[in-house]
Formats: sequence, C-alpha cells, structure tokens
Amino acid sequence: MSYLKSHWQLLALTAVIFALWQTPVVIPLKILVVFLHELSHALAAWLTGGSVTQISLSPQQGGFAITRGGNVFVILSAGYLGSLLLGVALLMTALRSQMDRMVIAGLGIVMALVTVFYVRDLFAVAFCTIGAAALIAMARFLGHAANDMTLRVIGLSSMIYVPYDIYDDTIARRRVQSDAQMLADNFGGTAAIWGGLWLLVSVAVIIWCLRRGLGSTSNLTLSP
Repeated sequence: MSYLKSHWQLLALTAVIFALWQTPVVIPLKILVVFLHELSHALAAWLTGGSVTQISLSPQQGGFAITRGGNVFVILSAGYLGSLLLGVALLMTALRSQMDRMVIAGLGIVMALVTVFYVRDLFAVAFCTIGAAALIAMARFLGHAANDMTLRVIGLSSMIYVPYDIYDDTIARRRVQSDAQMLADNFGGTAAIWGGLWLLVSVAVIIWCLRRGLGSTSNLTLSP
C-alpha cells in the first residue's frame, strides 16, 4: 500500500496510456517515439564516425534513418534500445530534477534542427515542425508542472512502446523487414534471436528504472 501511495500518479498515468493505446489519441505519441527511434540511429552513426543522409516518419508509425559509415552493429542496435534509453532519461529528468522546461525546449530544438537538415518528406516535415513548435512554446509559456507531466508522458510512452514494438516486429511478425532482420543479415543469427535479446535488455532496463529510479516517491507536487 505504501508503494501505491508513493507512486499512484505514475501508476494512474501508465494505466491511462495503456487504456488509450489502441485509440487515435496516442498516435502522435507513438510517432514521437518513432522519431526518438530514428534519432537514436542517427546519434549512433555520429558517435561511431558515420553521417546521416535522411530521416523520415510516416503516419503509419513507421520511419527510417539513412546513414553512411559508422559502426553498423551499433547503429542497427541503437534504434529500439536508444529510444528506450531516451525515454527513461526523459522520465528520470521529470522525476529527479527541476530541468523539465530546459529539456522540453531542448527536445523541441533538436526536432527543429533534424527537420531542417535531414527531413525531406511532407508528413515528417509537418509532424516535426508542429512538434518542435509545440514543445518550445510549452517550455516558454507553461509552468514546471505541465512540462514535468509532458516528460512523464513521453518517457512512459517510449517505455511502453519499445518492448511492444520489438516483440511485434521481430518475434510476432518475423518476416517484417526490421533492424533485427538487417542485423541478422549482416552478422548472422535470426531476427527473432536479436529481437529476443533486445527485448530482454529493454525489460531489464525498465525493471531497473522502476526499482532504482523512482525514489521514495514519484508523485508530482502541483506547485507553480
């Protein structure tokens, strides 16, 4: 009972996201998580000496990042696991710091820069432009509580979406072209094996976050 009392807001928010998961309401959140997925590919490419040619998103919650050079293994592995880590980082920022507005603004600026330099197709340009403007405006005009809650929603959505997407893309529908399939093509094994490993890692990260990252309480104090 003490755990429920200390974290009831986060549990309620998770329940709401789950309840709305198959409705159009959370489609923008799902596409935002796809953006984090593709951004993670790009970050892995840059960090391993490669470059990025294009990033794209689709209304069907798909996307791709075209990269050149870099470490192929790291780049392919970074999509699912990187977006999960970004989601955890956003949630931990909300729970453990007062930097909510700064991080929301930073995410908006990153979306804007990615749009200018790497996005080419109309839907992705529109989504990222609107998303960047909304995040920057939120950081500028709304208070701590609203920005904190936004980070919680984005972080939780990523933590929910990533394991589901790994399972769906690599285990439930094994013939789907995915990062895991490309990894299998390049390094051996099967998409299901790589997907299963990523799924185990993602579950371990989520469990760690829940056990060690929440602290004594995660409830948001509604103060200015």
